[in-house]
Amino acid sequence: MASSIDHPMPATTWGLALQLQDPPKGPVSLRIARGIVQEIERGRLRPGDQLPGTRKLATQLGVHRKTIIAGFLELERQGWITSSPAKGTFVSLELPETAPEPQRLPARSSLPPLEATAHEQLILSGGGPELSILPRAALARAWRRALLGRSSARLLDHGNPRGEPRLRQALADLLIRNRGVRAIPDNLNVVRGTQHGIYLAVRALLQPGDCVAIEALHHPSLRGIFQLAGVKLLPVPLDDDGLDVDALDLLCTHNRVKAVYTTPHHQLPTSVTLSGQRRVRLLELARRRGLMVFEDDYDNEFQYEGTPVLPLAFSDRSGAVVYFGSMSAILAPGLRLGFIASSPEIAERIARYRTFVDQQGDQILESAVAELIEDGELERHVRRARRLYRARRDELVQALDRHVPGLVFDVPRGGMAIWVQAPGVDADAWARRAHAAGVSFQPASHFALEEPPCDFARLGFSACSEAQLNEAAQILGRTMLARG
Repeated sequence: MASSIDHPMPATTWGLALQLQDPPKGPVSLRIARGIVQEIERGRLRPGDQLPGTRKLATQLGVHRKTIIAGFLELERQGWITSSPAKGTFVSLELPETAPEPQRLPARSSLPPLEATAHEQLILSGGGPELSILPRAALARAWRRALLGRSSARLLDHGNPRGEPRLRQALADLLIRNRGVRAIPDNLNVVRGTQHGIYLAVRALLQPGDCVAIEALHHPSLRGIFQLAGVKLLPVPLDDDGLDVDALDLLCTHNRVKAVYTTPHHQLPTSVTLSGQRRVRLLELARRRGLMVFEDDYDNEFQYEGTPVLPLAFSDRSGAVVYFGSMSAILAPGLRLGFIASSPEIAERIARYRTFVDQQGDQILESAVAELIEDGELERHVRRARRLYRARRDELVQALDRHVPGLVFDVPRGGMAIWVQAPGVDADAWARRAHAAGVSFQPASHFALEEPPCDFARLGFSACSEAQLNEAAQILGRTMLARG
């Protein structure tokens, strides 16, 4: 076999374990060739990787060396490998046509990837926390004490899939005191963020083919979780009072709905709050129809005017509510920390399922965050963040009034973003123009299960400075009605 390509510093495949098709189909040499092609298509073998020698591979597979050579000849004929008597056999740098990639979930956002532009972006997407105010020194001290303290050996070993007991107790105290949620350590699960928590709950509590009602506009990652679980999603309309409970009731009349997913405090993405009357009716509907209510209270702490609205879980008397909370919006998304409050029975089912997924969380981190809650550091941080985010909300409101006068929006009483309407404007095209000019935001299509309202968008304010928000508003004004 001849070679026409030099391979600089190849990656060897000394540990490659190759399996033949089972049951056998066709000559052994062709089965070997197909097995190597499959490893290339999977990415386990990459262009330029060196293959094991024919003698070594023959010994591994228990076949004659001539069989391996025949397989290699077929691969070289098809263009998958090249070889050199002096250097060895390699995966070709230019591969032949491969099978099409597996189907992926559709991406509903029309935005190009952030790396598509060379300049730094002003990120108004989502509404993440301001990371510069994270109490890093306090967290580092607490983390060090957890790692080096008397309990460190236990924390570094296998732990409870429900989460570190110290954090569950601290969270139970916080939920009772600040949110009125009846919580005890035995009905809490500590998880790696809300998305992870909802995934565990969906897998533990629902079956493929079950129907779940979901707000017509919602975070696309949640849609992906339900769809991957084989759950059928049924959108429920929204208005200025939040989820339309009458529409949900009608939906339940014609479908066997098992659960409803909702963000009642600051609806994501519209930021509206579910009215008191609808809260009562939703819980009554859940009791009457046997629905589980997945309540996602992702940014409870950030209420700027009026009395904070207590969660649905506060008023739940039938055990219908599975309550999800997150530390990501409070501290930092990279910490991957959230929690679920439910009945002890549901908490046990979620924990049992988790043992098959990732067993447990980061017990050192969980212990450190428990200390921040216990000594009041977390509460002090929330107060600082609340003041900062309110000022940034006000700055964005003023900047939009100055630079984008055509926008229509209500000033949100809480949350981390503003839901705006640009009458007559294609929000997807606006988002593309703004992104090219240096500002990223999410049009309504990013959140819609069905055909979205085309002139709405979500503008986050919590992660940008006031100067950045003012600059972003100027760019939004210039690009809103631009052509192209």
